[in-house]
Amino acid sequence: MSNHTVPALTMHHGLTIPQFGLGTFKVPPEEAQRVVEDGAAVGYRHFDTAQMYRNEKEVGLGLAASGLARSDYFLTTKLNNSNHEPDDARRSFDQSLVDLGVDYVDLFLIHWPLPTLYGGDFVSTWKVLEEFYADGRARSIGVSNFLEHHLQPILDQCDIVPMINQVESHPNLPMTALHDFHDEHGILTQAWSPLARGRLVDNPVLQRIGSQYGKTASQVALRWAIQRGDIVFPKSMHQERMAENIDIFDFELNEDDMAAVFGLDQGEAGRTGSHPNTMDRV
Repeated sequence: MSNHTVPALTMHHGLTIPQFGLGTFKVPPEEAQRVVEDGAAVGYRHFDTAQMYRNEKEVGLGLAASGLARSDYFLTTKLNNSNHEPDDARRSFDQSLVDLGVDYVDLFLIHWPLPTLYGGDFVSTWKVLEEFYADGRARSIGVSNFLEHHLQPILDQCDIVPMINQVESHPNLPMTALHDFHDEHGILTQAWSPLARGRLVDNPVLQRIGSQYGKTASQVALRWAIQRGDIVFPKSMHQERMAENIDIFDFELNEDDMAAVFGLDQGEAGRTGSHPNTMDRV
């Protein structure tokens, strides 16, 4: 059990979100219940899944078996790329609640903007998420993998500003301009792949900084993200690693350390996942 209290950030509509959580991307269904139970036992109270991951049911079973009350954890899921048409979005959201075994999710996201599909129209999809927010079944709504030019039509044409944008962000791809855009509009940044899919675990700059604090390179990368205001949820299927990842609230990076980590920026060369402008898998 972590001895360190995970801070919470306040979204623009007043609800809070734990700044640290557990990701379940590529956690196979047969492992997901155990992974969630292990995370809950270590002290995680924020869990992130998606229709695309095909493990919502097992994540729900893990939460049910964890002994946590529904009000004690924060649960996120995301709309699959095949479900952007309004009726498909409604039907699949209903199914997500059934599969997760809950009456509401704390956060529901459009997983990808898909600008080359659906006539480039994600605004009508967003308006359906506004319905879920209005009826209380999604306590917060947001997007994932949206860049500035994807966010702008929602800001211009819709009633609700996304509470969250979940994007690939890590020291090799810090997405500074997008972070600044989020700050301007009151959108919180969630960083997926905060360890660059494992590329950072042996990084010598992060290792050198960590050695000053008795921390690993991974812990330095996660601490950097926390200090810049990101919400992070590294994925691990191993309880020992989960415990290591969350053990970052007893030290603080100084300005020089932060600058050194920002210096690892590789721009687009640092991207490990799909580019939001061209991602079109359904």
